[in-house]
Amino acid sequence: MNHYYFPILMTIGGGVLYHVGQKAIPPTVHPFAAVIVAYSIGILVCVAGLFFDPAGRSFATSFKAMNWAVVGVGLGAVIIEIGFLLAYRHGWNINAASVVCNISVALLLIPIGLLAFKEHLSIRSAAGIGCCLIGLYLLSKK
Repeated sequence: MNHYYFPILMTIGGGVLYHVGQKAIPPTVHPFAAVIVAYSIGILVCVAGLFFDPAGRSFATSFKAMNWAVVGVGLGAVIIEIGFLLAYRHGWNINAASVVCNISVALLLIPIGLLAFKEHLSIRSAAGIGCCLIGLYLLSKK
């Protein structure tokens, strides 16, 4: 498989599993309890993954190199988890919630990418942004 597409396909597969799982969590389960159990499973998978690093980096070496961004990812992940779980419990459809959130996040990241990371916006990307705005408008109407 092409190494360029593998991470995206992996993310897509994980996203499908994630949203189907989120939608299927019973309403009797406390949102934070669900996240605690989900993250406990995630921690076990990550611990196992530490043994498969071709570069041979240790956890201690990686831990020393971490910065504020790791805290941001952790906080963001919990907010996303609870947000989706509550959105589904409040009646959002699985076929719209993810798209609305992901398009909105992508649109908010455009100025950050341009300003903070010196990324460039092509005409093709600008056209895609226009399509996303139209799609966001259509999907978010109740």
